[in-house]
Amino acid sequence: MNKPRKFIIDVEETKRLLLEQEDTDGDCQITIQDSGPKTISVGTADSDGYRKFEIRGTYQLSNLLQELALAAGHGRKHVVLDEARLNENPVDRLSRMIRNLFWDGLTRRIDAEGLEAICADPKNRTADHSPRIYIPYGEDEIFAYYKWVSETRPHLKLEVEMLPKDITPEYVKSINDRPGILSLAMRKQVDDQGNVTFKGVPFIVPGGRFNEMYGWDSYFEILGLAVDSRIDMAKGMVDNFVYEITHYGKILNANRSYYLTRSQPPFLTDMAMKVYERLPDDDQLKKDWLKIVIRAAIKEYHTVWMCEPRYDSDTGLSKFHPTGLGIPPETEASHFDHVILPYAKRLGLTIKEYAAKYQALEIHEPELDSYFLHDRAVRESGHDTTYRFDKRCANLVTIDLNSLLYKYEVDIGEIILRIFNNQFDLDDGTIETSEPWFERALARKERINKYLWNEEKCLYYDYDISQQKQSIYESVTGFWALWAGCASPEQAEKLVSLPKFEVLGGLVSGTEESRGPITLDRPNRQWDYPFGWAPHQIMTWRGLENYGYMTDARRLAYRWLFTITKSFVDFNGVVPEKYDVVTLSHLLKVEYGNVGVDFKFVPREGFGWMNASYQVGLSYLTSHMRRALGACTSPEVFFKHKVTKDVPAIPLEITSVSEHQRLKALVLEIDQNLASSPTVSDSNTVDATAIKDDTPPVK
Repeated sequence: MNKPRKFIIDVEETKRLLLEQEDTDGDCQITIQDSGPKTISVGTADSDGYRKFEIRGTYQLSNLLQELALAAGHGRKHVVLDEARLNENPVDRLSRMIRNLFWDGLTRRIDAEGLEAICADPKNRTADHSPRIYIPYGEDEIFAYYKWVSETRPHLKLEVEMLPKDITPEYVKSINDRPGILSLAMRKQVDDQGNVTFKGVPFIVPGGRFNEMYGWDSYFEILGLAVDSRIDMAKGMVDNFVYEITHYGKILNANRSYYLTRSQPPFLTDMAMKVYERLPDDDQLKKDWLKIVIRAAIKEYHTVWMCEPRYDSDTGLSKFHPTGLGIPPETEASHFDHVILPYAKRLGLTIKEYAAKYQALEIHEPELDSYFLHDRAVRESGHDTTYRFDKRCANLVTIDLNSLLYKYEVDIGEIILRIFNNQFDLDDGTIETSEPWFERALARKERINKYLWNEEKCLYYDYDISQQKQSIYESVTGFWALWAGCASPEQAEKLVSLPKFEVLGGLVSGTEESRGPITLDRPNRQWDYPFGWAPHQIMTWRGLENYGYMTDARRLAYRWLFTITKSFVDFNGVVPEKYDVVTLSHLLKVEYGNVGVDFKFVPREGFGWMNASYQVGLSYLTSHMRRALGACTSPEVFFKHKVTKDVPAIPLEITSVSEHQRLKALVLEIDQNLASSPTVSDSNTVDATAIKDDTPPVK
């Protein structure tokens, strides 16, 4: 029997030879684009390095480079490497790296120890790069703490400022030339000397230039953290959002000063329940924590999404409509040059001169005011940028936002009914019951059907309140109605029968027809065809699962995970922000490029929601599918033969408050029956390949 082969390796010398021989394009990575011989000799450990063994192939050599870089980072001069580590199944390797390396690489904390990492802002295009932190009004203890940090750590050159009680759009604009991080939740601790100090509640950042806690990114990151049993981190992120609602009035686009007037798609209630269900079994502590979060969610619901300017009284639906003023400051310096140029030419000014006068209110231009309003609304939507929202986002009541708010209403109603016995007390002593929340959900569902559902085209669309008609852009966010549960079974069936969003590598953001032609003057936008994003995949998988289309969910999950795995294998472990899901490439020529691809030797972060989509996606695969994915079996080959088997889809659909309870009991009964029957699939379609394996899904 052959013993597992081990190698003894001189870390720096082998790394030097490997890069010299194999990294032919000089990017400190070994990929399929390099033209080296793709082989290197290393000494075996049982011969003290005398006998040599050839390590061959891009994947094995890039794994060797990564292991050497990690060893060098730990100060190792020599290392014994197991061959199994170099030949590791790529699915196992990537999942392990996300769990044990990437989440830690993306962890930040705002306190004395964490400020140096979090203050860095690659998006800051002002002349003032001084590290700066803004503290909410009235947080005197926290303000004093950071002043102490500034005085005791002068090398940080930290500036500490307190925000005013009323944070107006005018004030936010006035500090855009002095951007800074916004403080988040802190916990009191006693240090080794017995002094009371503070520790920041940690959180996950997306990665790359996104070095702060983002709104909707965090929801998907929390789903991944939950899979990896990182519940303390997930809970801390929810606590930070409660802090933001309490002190900044909303869940922010991200915790930088220039985002103070801007929110992002709301996920707090589902986020809270994902954490609550996994907290240790202390019912009272869990309930106390959940009460704090739901109180914050109710406040956010009423004061952000159900009042002007985000609430449209004519349709009874909500829209993205932030209240900021002027030019969004977080973009590249030249980002808006093409917009400003014609106005500058008209007045004989340079772009820079015109922008300065416009910002100083020396020039008034309503057309630009409208343009930047819609631009900020696009950024609040999270879909920056897309032709779906071009120059009209603040006029659209969207299917994605209103699906999320329907879910808020259902979640809050269920939580009040099921966990708080239909008696939920707010901070002011008011008692909430579930019935009004279910009634709000019913009313929103009716309005979604009236304004957003298109029976002829079997798809949800956005509704333009200025033109009083549906938008014609076909967006994959129509499937968010399945995630929220506001579609009828008939609507779900019609949505699932639409093939237009599914391509080789997963789901595209929108159709090619909706995007329109691409020219030099009309370039690609990153949230349009042919690009695919992790949040759209996860939302669609969950939506399909809700309505019983489990095989469709598994098929889409496999396609997406194949795209991630293939790039991981061929490109030195890369896990980027997004993909071209038509060509299965992360090498994109599109605005903003692709975050997560610029690293040396070994990836240490991946990208937040992409990491999450991999961990969540694996939970949808059968063990047979996972083995095929580990062998990089393409979706065309894997899904070449399939058979169908019908199983009724019984979604949790609210038609009335009493019907809601009846359906919930019915779904529970059906789930129990399916779980107890080894011969019944939970899918409406069964892959022929999966039948041969006869192994239950890995959950």
